Amino acid sequence: MPFTTPRSRLRFTFSLALLLISVRFLMADTTQATALLQQGRVDEAAASLREILSTQPDDAQAHQLLCRIYYAQEMADNAIHECELAAANDPASSDNQMWLGRAYGLKASHANPFSALSLAVKVRIAFERAVQLDAENIHALNDLGEFYVDAPNLVGGGLDKARTLAGRMQPRFPSQAHRLLALIAEKKREIGIAEAEFSNAVATGKTPEAYIDLGHFYQRHNQPEKMADALQSGIASDHRKGPCLVDAASILTDAHRSPELAETLLRAYLSSSAKTDDAPAFKVHVQLGDLLAHQGNPAAAHREYAAALTLASNYAPARKAMQGS
Repeated sequence: MPFTTPRSRLRFTFSLALLLISVRFLMADTTQATALLQQGRVDEAAASLREILSTQPDDAQAHQLLCRIYYAQEMADNAIHECELAAANDPASSDNQMWLGRAYGLKASHANPFSALSLAVKVRIAFERAVQLDAENIHALNDLGEFYVDAPNLVGGGLDKARTLAGRMQPRFPSQAHRLLALIAEKKREIGIAEAEFSNAVATGKTPEAYIDLGHFYQRHNQPEKMADALQSGIASDHRKGPCLVDAASILTDAHRSPELAETLLRAYLSSSAKTDDAPAFKVHVQLGDLLAHQGNPAAAHREYAAALTLASNYAPARKAMQGS
């Protein structure tokens, strides 16, 4: 064993301490960027992530977070680029594949029919890969199930595939399995079965999301009283005041009902500590601004659009709304 002097041991210990501090610093930066993203402060989050990537260009988590920042702002090409880098640098990550599929889906939703078909194949491959990598990634399972229901057989969709997936989900995720069965039935125009399955999802899970899904079903089928009851149950069960409040407000707005309640829900979400990029705060500010403008309060709407731009200065809908307010 080589002889080590006290001074060399001290240098080694000091170097190791610096390395540990550097690792903790980088991890803290990624954690900070995640927190900023959840709060909707995407300009700050992006700046933090670019600083990390300037020294660690292969950091898969940083690329994934940057993908989600672009995705939240509906910047499909940039989102795809960052998610492809995330998947390339960590191909075993189920979440990386899931977000890559979502980014492809965002671009497909605005593409011409021919391009949309080729993108849809990429969506399916990414979602299926996400589920293969983690059979308990419920978000990826939900995404894949919705794809199978909505996409044509030509690109790998199909109700039989969706039903098989629901069967796989049932033991571990019964509420979400009932939701998928409801979507299948609704696609087949079996409205009574769909209602029963959405109700089963509520009975099994008793989650705010399940109530909101049931309310949305009633809104789509023009049953306003049942819609209102289901939404109220979902609101009451969401003690954290999370994204379900935004979903409820959106459904109410689409149904042209209870604008005051919709406003209250959006403000409650923006004031809560349960914000996530499932409902980015800057988008909610724009949604609230649009609601206020429709109610004849342009000054208050302008303030909401301005608040959105302080969080996401490049968000095109906020810029457009600001110009028109």
